[in-house]
Amino acid sequence: MPDTSQEAIGSLPPRFDAVAMEVFSNRMLSITESMAIHMMRSSFSSQIKERRDFSVGIFDARGNMLAQGTHIPLHLGSLLGAVEALLERYKLADMAEGDAFICNDPYLAGGTHLPDISVITPVFIGNEIAAFAANIGHHADIGGAVPGSLSANSRSIFEEGLRIPIIRIARAGVVDEDLLNLISNNSRLAEERRLDLKVQIAVNIRGGEETRALFLRMGLEQARAAIDDILNYTADRLRRRLAALPAGKHSFTTWLDDDGSGGAPVQIVATITLGGDALHVDFQGTGPQAKGALNVCPNALRATVYYCVKALLDPELMANSGMFVPVTISAPRGSIANPEFPAACGVRSMTCQKIAGAVFGAFREVLPTDRLIASSNDLLPSIAFSGSQPDTGSFYICGETLGGGSGARYDSDGMDAVHVHVTNSLNLPTEALENEFPLLCEEYALVVDSGGAGRQRGGLGIARQVRALQDGTIFSGRSDSHLRGAEGIDGGGTGGLGSLILNPGREDEERLPSKVARIDLKRGESIRIETPGGAGFGSCGDRPIELIARDIREGTITRAAAERDYGSIRIQAALQPDAGISKQK
Repeated sequence: MPDTSQEAIGSLPPRFDAVAMEVFSNRMLSITESMAIHMMRSSFSSQIKERRDFSVGIFDARGNMLAQGTHIPLHLGSLLGAVEALLERYKLADMAEGDAFICNDPYLAGGTHLPDISVITPVFIGNEIAAFAANIGHHADIGGAVPGSLSANSRSIFEEGLRIPIIRIARAGVVDEDLLNLISNNSRLAEERRLDLKVQIAVNIRGGEETRALFLRMGLEQARAAIDDILNYTADRLRRRLAALPAGKHSFTTWLDDDGSGGAPVQIVATITLGGDALHVDFQGTGPQAKGALNVCPNALRATVYYCVKALLDPELMANSGMFVPVTISAPRGSIANPEFPAACGVRSMTCQKIAGAVFGAFREVLPTDRLIASSNDLLPSIAFSGSQPDTGSFYICGETLGGGSGARYDSDGMDAVHVHVTNSLNLPTEALENEFPLLCEEYALVVDSGGAGRQRGGLGIARQVRALQDGTIFSGRSDSHLRGAEGIDGGGTGGLGSLILNPGREDEERLPSKVARIDLKRGESIRIETPGGAGFGSCGDRPIELIARDIREGTITRAAAERDYGSIRIQAALQPDAGISKQK
């Protein structure tokens, strides 16, 4: 694993200007949010403009992250890796104003999977680099064996698309059209790639201009002092959070149904070691490197662990490189959490979600009960359709990742139909899906009875059913937790399982494996995906009758499931008129 310590981050000086530091931090965040708005509004692909599968950030000249836009936590790994790769490959003196650099490769340039393309732009003040503006966008296709470039069945990274090392894509303000053509024409959607990459370059220019203006208003030396204060404050604040926790070692295990190529389930083991003001997270015992594409490269692992630390210990902690200093990470070489080249990494988010769930689980014995959360769906199920547009004959790819149920908390039910942990993209609106592609959304609903029972109920999963409107529509899908559901706390029930079904409700209905690639659909054939629910918290006997009545009334649970989980006598009481619900058949 790489060294996660950051240059020049230590402890706060005895006296520093806390107000100035806070103002500066919020100014940096406002710059990243401005970058994000311009990227979303200017992009051409539905992945970025509709689903917001992108992130932005500002780094200092040493490679320390100063601020990250509030979008996809997993992208932190790619942005960090891209800037590190840039500084390793090029000297600051070799960069000129107007330069921009591009990369995507997990092994060559610190990426996490090939569809996520990073662009990094140095920000000059005079002849000196003061910062870097960076962004990353998920591109709907970057070549490879299947449309969309993502298949859980891929056996090596060479099957997954075009590998881009860190390379200059603009020189002194002039875009390298030859390189842009090479990258875009390795995609099945060449024009879309070309336009979105130009947007990424332009967004960094805008972010760089705003950063330069802020540094000039402050004065470069004062800006550098504020940067050091922010990084040191963040590191010290996290150290204090860690020091307040009891020393010890705690482990938790979650499971993948398989490694993307079938076969036996794969265990994910996270062990946290606390002592003093430091945290070590180890993945010894985690299953071997996957034959399929579920491998997690080091930067994706780092981003996942950092997300967990922030979410569990200090959600208001500033997201910058100071957060990384008290945390060390290790994973066995050749495991699914630290694969050897050329292992495929395209579906790394599925494993990252399970890793996050394992780290959350390992903290169960450390955190107070009122801060615990039962296991969530801990997945990123994905569906992708591709084919030819009926009016123009042009190729299209329609991809979407789906949420599921989150785990129940000590004092509240889990949320329904949400992304959890390291992903945070939006859904693809049905109107956009049906307007842009020859597809029909037959159903978009919650999966009834999918939340784990308990004093607090787990959140519900999502059902998405899509019909092909023409022959030759290609479908690929990736899910998990078809075998094991999310684990509850203190007697809470297990979350519901996922499923993937071809032609549901027809005579030729077929239940598919959790991971499939290149299924050829005829006109009128449908795919239905149901995502898992979250687990429950606490004993079912402690759930208030009025909440059970509400769930039945709102269709969250069926009466049969309620009687099974909460007992028929209690359900009869819940159905009395004074419980606010009439009897159901």
